[in-house]
Amino acid sequence: MSFIFQRTLNNPRILILDEATSSLDSVSEIYIQKALVPLLKGRTSIVIAHILFTILSADNILVFEDGRIVQSGKHENLLEESGLYKKLDDTQFRKV
Repeated sequence: MSFIFQRTLNNPRILILDEATSSLDSVSEIYIQKALVPLLKGRTSIVIAHILFTILSADNILVFEDGRIVQSGKHENLLEESGLYKKLDDTQFRKV
């Protein structure tokens, strides 16, 4: 995780995070998510994640299935659709 913070010292315009919190326990992940908020602000950030909590506040979420974009939008809008994103949300947040 320190790698991410070191990279932001260079103030890149684009930041790509690929499963940045995947190997962390739940408590550590929450701390890292909160620490990332100011680092992501004001720059283009591409966040690749399977855990939806990681991307809830994203300006735009792209949902991929079999290598294709099947949905896009903000979290709230995607929940209104009956697509893959809603199914993932229901499963991950135990709404099933």
